[in-house]
Amino acid sequence: MSQQPFSRPGAIDLSGLRQPANTPAPGAGAPAGGAPAGSAGGAAPGGAYSVTITEQNFQEVLEASRTAPVVLVFHSPQQSPESSQMARDVETVVAEHEGRFLAGDVDIDAVPGIAQAMQIPQVPLMLVLLDGRPATQPIPGPAPIEDIRALFAQLVQQLTAQGIAGRHAPRGAAPVAEGEEPQADPRYAAAQDALGEGNIDLAVAEYQKLVDANPADTEASAGLAMAKVLQRTQGVDLNAARQAAAEAPDDIDAQTMVADLDMLGGHVEDAFGRLTELVRRTAGNERDKARTHLLGLFAAVGNDDPRVIRGRQNLASALF
Repeated sequence: MSQQPFSRPGAIDLSGLRQPANTPAPGAGAPAGGAPAGSAGGAAPGGAYSVTITEQNFQEVLEASRTAPVVLVFHSPQQSPESSQMARDVETVVAEHEGRFLAGDVDIDAVPGIAQAMQIPQVPLMLVLLDGRPATQPIPGPAPIEDIRALFAQLVQQLTAQGIAGRHAPRGAAPVAEGEEPQADPRYAAAQDALGEGNIDLAVAEYQKLVDANPADTEASAGLAMAKVLQRTQGVDLNAARQAAAEAPDDIDAQTMVADLDMLGGHVEDAFGRLTELVRRTAGNERDKARTHLLGLFAAVGNDDPRVIRGRQNLASALF
């Protein structure tokens, strides 16, 4: 499998789903009994980050791609049993990324209308969706699981480079009862305890361990980003930092320091705006340094925060 760069082509045409459910897609067999596999929103056998696609839940799965990528795998147990093996392998690899992706199992024998609407030419076929749109070219198979792992590693690198750090919630996770406190995740205990004790350097080290172990862990990435803000601003005089930034509007270090201080003061949009304008005014290594710092602040706030969404739009405008 070759590397598939992320892009933003047009939205998916779902007009084909208005046909009766038993209308076969080109090259697809009719579903047994005419019933779609799975239930709306139900988890597929692959685990907490997989879902069996039906005509009832397809739109909901597309919407889920606004949080983090959704990987659809089209296969046909009737026509190509080996294509279903690829679907299972993708579910296995997706589970290893703990929410960085959601696997959508599309059995075209059960839901031919979806295959027809998506104009699927063959099985197995993998399609990565982001923001409700195809984010790569269709990726044909079959492929061994080692190649699938390598492809997902490339996709994670591209997501990270673009500052896209969203993560899907586990499917079928037990809800928290009303009035009950959500259970703390013990993975973050050491870092959070260090923050509570004011040991910022230790907190950074603990969060870094988590990120190194699992780059797809967005909670750890956000914690690390904010801990680094705290680390960079320790002992800094706010007034002196603001004066230095006012006297040197294109000084990267001075401007990023004030952006960090704005973050700590709750002035998130001011921090984003300052660095976005810095990106707009600078070039080369300085521009890249300002952009990278801004992406770190996006990670600290959270990928689905409306201020981050606006900030990404403004950054794109400043870059292009």
